Order: sequence, then structure tokens, then C-alpha cells
Amino acid sequence: MENVQNVILVVHLVLALLLIGVVLLQRSEGGGLGMGGGGGGGVMTGRQAANALTKLTWVFAIAFLATSITLTVLSARAGKGTSVIDITPAEAPESTGSSPLISAPPPSTDEPVVPPVLPPAATEAPAETPAATETPAPEAPASN
Repeated sequence: MENVQNVILVVHLVLALLLIGVVLLQRSEGGGLGMGGGGGGGVMTGRQAANALTKLTWVFAIAFLATSITLTVLSARAGKGTSVIDITPAEAPESTGSSPLISAPPPSTDEPVVPPVLPPAATEAPAETPAATETPAPEAPASN
């Protein structure tokens, strides 16, 4: 099943690139990257080339949508109705990192989630200096 999905995915990506290329080749109002220009006398006139590119665009677009829907259906069948939350383990392994803010997710209960507590600082607070002490503010003169 996975092998079929990989093949369809590769076809899907090739169709995407072909669709981009065909759209860029089409002649736009300003000329773009498209064929055309110059006089007639070639194998295909400008109108015939535009019609062929338009039809090719439709074919690639329909094939692209078909592979998109097919990949969606295959992915839904492979999912079997499980959620990513159901697949992940309830407890994360102990981290050996040095960051104190990374922790395991909280257990699935109705308790509120609180932010992690930072460890106490490694350095002590500086001692108070006399300049840092609070001085009383001067009193305003009383008005009579």
C-alpha cells in the first residue's frame, strides 16, 4: 500500500512540474515566456499553439486533481481514524539537556497548566550600600 502511495506521489510531483511549465509557456497579455511572436508560416500558428497548450493544461490539471484526491483517500485509509495525540506516549523521556525550561508535557488531567519554575540564581544579590538606602523626601512648606 505504501509503495503504491509513493508511486502516485512521484506522478503527482511530476504533474505539478509539468503543469507549471505549460502555464508558463502560454502566451499572456504581455507576451510572457510563450511561443508565438513573429510571422506565420510555421507548423503551428499562434492560435493553434494556444489551443494545444490550453488543452494540455486541462489534461495536466485534471490528472493533478485526480492524483490529489487519490493521495487523500489513501492517506485517510492509512490513518485508521487515529489521532496524533493518541499515538504519542503519555510521558516523555527524561531530558538530559541543561535547559530548565524544557519539561515533559503535563498529564492529561483537568488541572490547570502552570508555567515552569525557574531555578534560583547562582549569584547572590549584591549587599545594600548606604547610597541605596531610602532617604526621606523633603517636606513641602505649609501654606497659610
